[in-house]
Amino acid sequence: MRAKASSRYGADAGMDVPNRTFSIGGHVLTAPKPVPGLHLVATPIGNLADITLRALETLAGVDLIACEDTRITRRLTERYTITAELTPYHEHNAAQARPRILQRLAEGAAIALVSDAGTPLISDPGFKLVREACAAGHHVIAVPGASSVLTALSVAALPTDRFFFEGFLPTKEQARRTRLVELARIDATLVLFESGSRVQETLADLAAIMGGRDAAICRELTKLHEEIRRAPIAELAAGKDELETRGEFVLVIGPPPADAQTMGQDQLDELLRTSLLRDSVKDAVAHAVELSGRPRREVYARALELAKERRGDDGEE
Repeated sequence: MRAKASSRYGADAGMDVPNRTFSIGGHVLTAPKPVPGLHLVATPIGNLADITLRALETLAGVDLIACEDTRITRRLTERYTITAELTPYHEHNAAQARPRILQRLAEGAAIALVSDAGTPLISDPGFKLVREACAAGHHVIAVPGASSVLTALSVAALPTDRFFFEGFLPTKEQARRTRLVELARIDATLVLFESGSRVQETLADLAAIMGGRDAAICRELTKLHEEIRRAPIAELAAGKDELETRGEFVLVIGPPPADAQTMGQDQLDELLRTSLLRDSVKDAVAHAVELSGRPRREVYARALELAKERRGDDGEE
């Protein structure tokens, strides 16, 4: 069986070209060379069978595959006997690799950009490359597929009509808690990425700031040891010490209750304390009023109290 070529694909007659084939279940298929340009190809987030036929055809047909880690992408290409050239493109080499990729695009190459797992650019490198490719007038084509964000949303059993993707939270405790206070005001389901080394700390912070909401912990999605826990955040946080922390996590938090229009006192104090560490009282109050929904006079009075407490803790007169 051979893949059909369309008018969008260029011919390779008379040229030395790579072996543009791939195999599925022992059947070898031929892939035409894709139209010149940058092809953003989604790859599986765990189960290598979750690859689309179009993605396989594209990866087999391009002149070059730019990937975060060639060792990880090679597992996929070897599974489907794809022999396209691999080149690294990640946050540490992007400044040097990007001009070379753009030059290849200018010469008429078809190049695929993939991340280690899922859809490129979603908490992964690639934005600057896409922007510069567009600015140079090159074709940029999406080849959609797996996404851990949408996979987690679909199984979390939480509202999906509106959601906000945050990605990874700050690593430092104060910055993380401040960001969670800000996120608590968003009237939508929240989707967060977290590492196994920090997931327990993040659950504790979530319980302190959004403890009344329902949530889901999604670990190792589509992989052999996939695990999904659904419960109120406070309950999930209470069991954090028994949580298996190996693997990759997506946390899904339900939207705030309909009547949660003003920030609670504990959340307000946490926000003010964090803001006062870096901002003046005036700036801290302005930020807190915007996020809390509380009257400025009330927020200002509380900010003065906390600022006074802090001066006392520091031993200042």
